[in-house]
Amino acid sequence: MRIQRSMETSALPQAVWPYLVEPEKIMRWFTLLESFVFTSEQRGVGATFHYEERSAGRLMKLDYRVTEWVENRRFAFTMTSGPLVKDDQAWQIEAVPAGSRVTLEEDVELSGGMFGRMLLALGVGRSIGRHLEQMLARLKELVEA
Repeated sequence: MRIQRSMETSALPQAVWPYLVEPEKIMRWFTLLESFVFTSEQRGVGATFHYEERSAGRLMKLDYRVTEWVENRRFAFTMTSGPLVKDDQAWQIEAVPAGSRVTLEEDVELSGGMFGRMLLALGVGRSIGRHLEQMLARLKELVEA
């Protein structure tokens, strides 16, 4: 299931970008995270990272590989290890006349086949959408401060 949310901010793309790629800044707006660490020396496409997210009272440990890194525009990554069947995410910045539009997109698939799809359709997807909205609101506060 693909879930996407956006917000507009008066901050320019170059002011938003560090909040999408620097772990200490990500931790300030991605409120479900308990840790975020790059596990490779490189940055950019091919870089790897690990994060731990507390969701629904459960700590999920996930590993990702960066699939897109376009400075001041797009940071995308795919899960390589974790409790989900699939978790592809893209964090995008688009320049607009008043500043930037930031979009968070997540394409997630739960285990359990049909049962997992039903859970996403019956509420988990809405919950993820609400979390994305809350994170975007927090990100907006930070970049406009």
